[in-house]
Amino acid sequence: MARIAVIGAGMGALAAAARLAVAGHRVVVYERTDTYGGALRRLERDGFCFDTGPGLLPLPAVYRDLFVKTGKEPLERCVELVQVDPSSRHVFADGTEVSLPNASRAGVVAALDEALGSGTGERWGDFLVRAREAWDRTRRPLLEEPLWPNWQVLAGREPYPAAPRKRLLRTRRAGTLAEVAAWELRDARLAALLESHAVRYGLDPRSTPASAAVLPYLEHAFGTWYVRGGLRELARAVYERCVARRVEFRFGAEVAGVREKDGRVSGVELADGTLAEADFVVAGVAPGTLDRLTAGTGVRGDGEVPPQPPAASRLTVLLALRGGRPAGTAHRTVVHTADREAELEALSGTAARDLRPTVTIMRPDDPALVPGPDHEAVALSAVVPALPGRPFEQHAEHMIDVAERAVPGLRDRILWHEVRTPAHIADATGAEGGAVPVPALAAAGGRLLHPSNSTRVPGLFAVGGWAHPGGGLPHAGMSGALVAGLIVEGPDFRGSQ
Repeated sequence: MARIAVIGAGMGALAAAARLAVAGHRVVVYERTDTYGGALRRLERDGFCFDTGPGLLPLPAVYRDLFVKTGKEPLERCVELVQVDPSSRHVFADGTEVSLPNASRAGVVAALDEALGSGTGERWGDFLVRAREAWDRTRRPLLEEPLWPNWQVLAGREPYPAAPRKRLLRTRRAGTLAEVAAWELRDARLAALLESHAVRYGLDPRSTPASAAVLPYLEHAFGTWYVRGGLRELARAVYERCVARRVEFRFGAEVAGVREKDGRVSGVELADGTLAEADFVVAGVAPGTLDRLTAGTGVRGDGEVPPQPPAASRLTVLLALRGGRPAGTAHRTVVHTADREAELEALSGTAARDLRPTVTIMRPDDPALVPGPDHEAVALSAVVPALPGRPFEQHAEHMIDVAERAVPGLRDRILWHEVRTPAHIADATGAEGGAVPVPALAAAGGRLLHPSNSTRVPGLFAVGGWAHPGGGLPHAGMSGALVAGLIVEGPDFRGSQ
């Protein structure tokens, strides 16, 4: 039985802790805040409840596997999963609207043809076929296996296939997501639909590799799911699974440093000076924090993936509304920006004072979130630059104005609202500027890969969204599985089965 210290109680760290405890190790989690879940937090006020982090769960199989591997009680006995249908409603700049069925290619094709015109559905359906090919080529190395030592193969190879050009006896290979939209979709609204999956993570589709086609494919193939009571309930269930497997938690315990002895990790030092010995240390922290904990000794070593571009953050406006949720309301509505170029420039930081972003509206059909049937809890979110100290609150009014395009009379229903800025994300996760990590993507010279879970220091591992395989709830859960496999089975571990 090894002694394992886990730094942080984010979802990746919790997933690793549960798996390691089941393998017979003594696991202690040190969390600097007073609760678990990382970005999966909740705000409660006057009988209203809101998720302040992600609101939907793609690829729930990752957490189903976690619960199967850590006990006999499956995930569905611990939380109630609801498949959201429609998957999303989209309001485009020209006023066109479309609601996309969940996990139904035929349904999506028919909905697009009806709303956007004949032929649009077929083009989107053909795109999904190519996106599936990219997914099949990258699923194992980018999600289910430790980062390859020869990761440069992933960095240089574009897995998104070339598309045939009609009336010409040749194909054309897109290098970026914007090129996929322009060359293959050939409709501004389909382009907005595709590019929104990259913009959601603060990625500029003009430079994001075509391999990012896997992001919409992942939602299409595996569906979009809601956890009854909010995604905070998923964090609770994973935490309780850890406790049931005798993982110890020390909240309000900030780790000040990672200790080494004889060329190997030996434990952690807490901010109060306490030393906790450990045979392994699992760090679920942002890169800057890991550097500080290791005194800048370069734990990543030579040959690591290139530094990632600056990450973006999120601005969220929580609305307590009078009046119940109308029947047939979509859970998620995306109101696309009327000025794509301005949105992308703002994300790059070159025009950050004039934010006019795409706004996502979450309207869960969940009585547990409201004080009664005559009220509704709504969350608006937008991607913003991760700029420390920026007063993003001023943009909340614009987001409400945008949301009224999809929810007429919204302002008249507001009882109160609260704004959650990148500073709140930074407080919860420790990431500078409230930055949110993106999922690992192939091609692009490796700049969208994440550092490996193992480090230069024997016994020190990295877990969570800032390590392979990157950001997003499924990826964080998989990072926990990969770290547990590397510790339990050793460096010969070849990935999740």
